[in-house]
Amino acid sequence: MQLTVDTFASEMAAALAGYDRHVVCLDKVPEECAATLQSLMGKAIHAYLNRAPEMRHGIALDRHVTIILSQSEGDRPLCGIYFNLHSPYTKKPSPRAKARKV
Repeated sequence: MQLTVDTFASEMAAALAGYDRHVVCLDKVPEECAATLQSLMGKAIHAYLNRAPEMRHGIALDRHVTIILSQSEGDRPLCGIYFNLHSPYTKKPSPRAKARKV
């Protein structure tokens, strides 16, 4: 089976619908997210097709999205699209707080 970005069009459409409805992202509007999914899917396919024999996954990610293609019993790999949880309002721990943990 020839893998292309269009092979996973239904998964990307479902992810975009969820993104548009549920994900608040100050850095990417839905149109930018669609372009990101296209690009990352191409990278994930490349990683999947060029993986080492003992590896089962092809992964591509950026700060907001992770795409994983996993080897399956069929010709078509399983596709997972995940939105990485991040808040620009999260305070970074102070150096003093980090020192107390050690």
